[in-house]
Formats: sequence, C-alpha cells, structure tokens
Amino acid sequence: MQPLAERLRPKTLDEYIGQKHLVGEGAILRQMIERKTLSSFILWGPPGVGKTTLARIIAHELDLPFYTLSAVTAGVREVREVIEKAQRNSGLFATGRPILFIDEIHRFSKSQQDSLLGAVEQGVITLIGATTENPSFEVITPLLSRCQVYVLKSLDKEDLLELLNRALSTDAKLRTMHIEVQETEALLRYSGGDARKLLNIIELVTNAETEDKVVIDNNTVTARLQQNPVAYDKDGEMHYDIISAFIKSIRGSDPDAALYWLARMVAAGEDPKFIARRLVISAAEDIGLANPNALLIANACFDTLTKIGWPEGRIPLAEATVYLATSQKSNSAYLGIDGALAEVRNSGNLPVPLHLRNAPTKLMEELGYGADYKYAHDFPNHFVRQQYLPDELQGRHFWYAQGNPAEQRTAEWMRHLWKDDSTASEE
Repeated sequence: MQPLAERLRPKTLDEYIGQKHLVGEGAILRQMIERKTLSSFILWGPPGVGKTTLARIIAHELDLPFYTLSAVTAGVREVREVIEKAQRNSGLFATGRPILFIDEIHRFSKSQQDSLLGAVEQGVITLIGATTENPSFEVITPLLSRCQVYVLKSLDKEDLLELLNRALSTDAKLRTMHIEVQETEALLRYSGGDARKLLNIIELVTNAETEDKVVIDNNTVTARLQQNPVAYDKDGEMHYDIISAFIKSIRGSDPDAALYWLARMVAAGEDPKFIARRLVISAAEDIGLANPNALLIANACFDTLTKIGWPEGRIPLAEATVYLATSQKSNSAYLGIDGALAEVRNSGNLPVPLHLRNAPTKLMEELGYGADYKYAHDFPNHFVRQQYLPDELQGRHFWYAQGNPAEQRTAEWMRHLWKDDSTASEE
C-alpha cells in the first residue's frame, strides 16, 4: 500500500490545504488557472508544504502534458530530451504549453540552468521550479528574470488540523481503525508546519499500535518519535536566517531570544567557530565603545573554544552571548569608519599635511617633511592642538559620541582637550 502522504495527495485546488495567498479565491495562481494564462515560475518554500502537489494540480486543471525532472538525478542531456518531447507537443493544447516541473532546481548547475533558457524564452515549455533555497542565490539571473518567484509558507495550526481531520475521515485504511485524538500539541510541534511529516507521524503512530483502539496524545507521539530532528541546513537559507536572528537578538538586547537562536544552532551542529566569529563582529559593531570589554569577552570566547572543544564550548558561547545581549549598545565606531570610507571614495587621495609626514632622508627634511610637528607627550595632558586632517577636510567629523555613559565621558574629555572645537560632538 502507498504511504499515507501519497494516498492523501490532493488532486484539485479545492482539496489543496494551505497557501491561500497563492491559491485562494482571487489569488494569483488561481487566476492563472482560471484565465488559462500560465507563465513560468518558481515555488520557494520549506519541505512538505505542497510545492510538487501544486505543480501537478495546475497541470491537471489545465489538462497539459506534465514532464518532471529531479535536479538530483537529471543532467543536461535529460533536460534536452524532455524539451524535445515538449517541442513536439507544443501547440497541440489550447490551454497552454507543456509544463516542465523541476524539483530542487537549486541543485542544477549553471550549465544545466542555461540549457533551460532557450525553451523558456521561446515558449516551448512553461517552467515550474521548486526549491527550498533562496532563488536569489541559487538560480542564475537570466533564468530568474524569466520566472516569477512565489513563496510558500509552512502550514499553520489550522491547516495541519484540517489535514489531520481529512486523513482520519477520508483515508480508506484509517477509517477502518478506532482512532481517538486526545491531544495534538506534540503532533503539531513535531510536524513543524510540514504536511508530509504530519502524515508520516500519524502513520507511524497508528501502525505501531496492536490494540483495536489507537489513542493519539502527546505521550504516544513523543514515545514513537523519540526526538525531534532539528531542521537546519548549514549551507542553506536556514543557516543564514538563524544567524541573522541570533545577531539581531543580541543587537536588540534580548538575551532570551539570543540564547534560543544559539541553542538552535548548537542543536543542529553548527560550526562553533562560525558562531564565535559572529560574536566578535557583533561586539565591535553593535556594542563598540559603549562597553569595550565586550570585544575582549568575545575574543576570549573564541580562544576558549579552541582550547576546550565541544560540547563544553557551548558554555562560553552562552556566556558571551548573554554578556553582549545585556551590554549597552553603540555603533559609533562602525558609523565612523563607514563615514570616513565614504569621504575617501569621494575626495580621493588628499595629501598628508607636511608636518605629519615621515622624514627618513635629508631631502625630505629639506622639503619640510615633519617640520613643526608637535610631540603630544611633551605637553600637559599629553595633548597639543594641531592639524591632523588634510587641509580640505578641516572641521570634518566622522566619530560622534552616542548617549551611553562611556562615550559621554569620552566626549566630555575631548571637549575639555579641544576647548571650543566640536571634535567629540554628539548626534
């Protein structure tokens, strides 16, 4: 017998669960079908949300030939063979061109994707691609420009419960069993918005029972699954999304969220040095001069990881994460260097004032290199007023103290030294 997920695969849009923003009344894909104006597109979304099913439904609704390739196994030769078949059938169907569906299109190489361009451009086929990875990174620009990208979302609680009820009420095998659903929290949590996973769990639980009555509750589901594998691709979209959430939680001073995203990466087997490197960057970029110790803590965390390894390394990572998240924040150094770089790009290579230049040769001395330079340590407070910027940039400021106490103290000291100068002016 076929797996439950295959037995329950919907065949029409009315049977399709979820993605109302694409297939609901008045939504873009439903309008394409109703108007018979299908164009090439890519479906981007997590596993188990109905990408392949939706492509098959569209082909069925429009009564079009449906060719399918998997990017895992197909090469350029297979692509060309399918295109040739489609070309022979092109023009035979009033409702549109043959559909070529490519699953996991992000796994196609550049040359494989190039082989699709002509057929898509000439209208030999309508391409529908499916991917779990960001097409911006994984699909070549010429192909991407010829396709719309539609984002599919993980199924929400209502969608999953609707699917559960449909499985129990319509599947021929499950209807013969006495199944009582007492709790759904674990079932929904372990499914993680994935319809296929939900149906696989239901099948696992019901097949394991030898009694006439099958009870689905949190304990039964947890016992059958043992553990919940963490969805994470260290080379894919999830990798970047979670590290982004981690850093933004630190920047936003939310230690609880930062620890949660750290735990997601640790549980998924992320490279701890990758996490530590991002902590060092965050310490410099987001905490900065508000608490210079943050950079020391982040560097110490990185160093400690190399000494103690894993799994104990999670502890200094957590310590550094909490310290950075709870520190006062400042990006004044980050803004300062970016402002200075912008000035360099704008004004080019302005000459260094003569008194600041080095004079290693007699000729340079005679030309005035280093003349009239004042050695700061020879003066009170190790400070003396003199020009340090190029002539054209006198009065320009790149660093501005922010409102945290550490930088306010620094700004006050700068005002004291420079008197009426506003070198340490505030935003």
